[in-house]
Amino acid sequence: MSEYKTTIGIEVHCELKTNSKMFSDSINNYGGVANTNINEIDFALPGTLPTINEYGIELGIKAALALNCEINKKVMFDRKNYYYPDLPKGYQITQARNPIGVNGYVEIEVDGEKKKVRIHDIHLEEDTCKSTHAETKSYLDFNRNGVPLLEIVTEPDMNSDKEAMAYLEKLRELLLYTNVSDCKMEEGSMRCDVNISVSDSTILGTRTETKNIGSISSVGRCIISESKRQIEEIEKGNKINDETRRFDEKQDRTILMRIKETGNDYRYFPEPDLPSFMIEDSLIEKVKNNMEVLPEERRKKYREAGIQEINIEKIIVNKQISDYLLDIDANLVIASNLLLGEVSAYLNK
Repeated sequence: MSEYKTTIGIEVHCELKTNSKMFSDSINNYGGVANTNINEIDFALPGTLPTINEYGIELGIKAALALNCEINKKVMFDRKNYYYPDLPKGYQITQARNPIGVNGYVEIEVDGEKKKVRIHDIHLEEDTCKSTHAETKSYLDFNRNGVPLLEIVTEPDMNSDKEAMAYLEKLRELLLYTNVSDCKMEEGSMRCDVNISVSDSTILGTRTETKNIGSISSVGRCIISESKRQIEEIEKGNKINDETRRFDEKQDRTILMRIKETGNDYRYFPEPDLPSFMIEDSLIEKVKNNMEVLPEERRKKYREAGIQEINIEKIIVNKQISDYLLDIDANLVIASNLLLGEVSAYLNK
């Protein structure tokens, strides 16, 4: 049996922490009564025009800085045309040609080895409706329609389930600490599409895309399962098709959804209702000056203070404790021990 190499790229969609939607003043509020946070603009009814959420642009800039991206100062949106019940306008407003950030990276560490996962681009767009499927019916909640999304696309730089999960953990950490997104995967505010291919040579194999995976652990399981499936197909002499799949957690396997679309299927063209504009340097500086202290800088401070590594990770997981320790004027070792011990126990009780 040949030795196969798995190659992985990941697309992450995360909802931004804004008060209103990306192109209308409808409330961005998870958990509201279904189909109440909507208006005429969300449906693109005749005579209505979208407007850009300025804070959404600022969060896009902040994410670009946190992910070491070059910021594309020209803001321009496009229409991605396709029909699906969860897309009431018949198109999605996105950044196909001018993503807000390009050429970034996230550094991960797996089994003691550090690696940079390159970010191809990050771009702003609007979310679709939330679909809920019953046995014989499907239900749509339009509250999520138009919620600001940031899509983060990597290069195919990962080669194992461990690397993919480490990347997602680090990405989630950065987005949480910058207050770009709450990254609550159980609520759908962070969703992952995983591109996987296997090959026994230096030439990349045909990739499949598995859509909307709802947890980081499930991403790892999906990679193991889909890699195994592709290897088995190749060993049988079958061709791997360029297709879209979904991950069935109960069966622990991927299932075919449809043959992969191409970019031409979407008929991208510039969004006619939203003029392009340039991001001024003053706005980038404003965002940069108001950036939160990122996790790696906090880890460095805690190490220098003498806090044990296991406690450092416990602190980083709890952002409230980490924020408190940043400003406290006391012995950080004693303070962290109290916060992680007696104080946390009291609060839990």
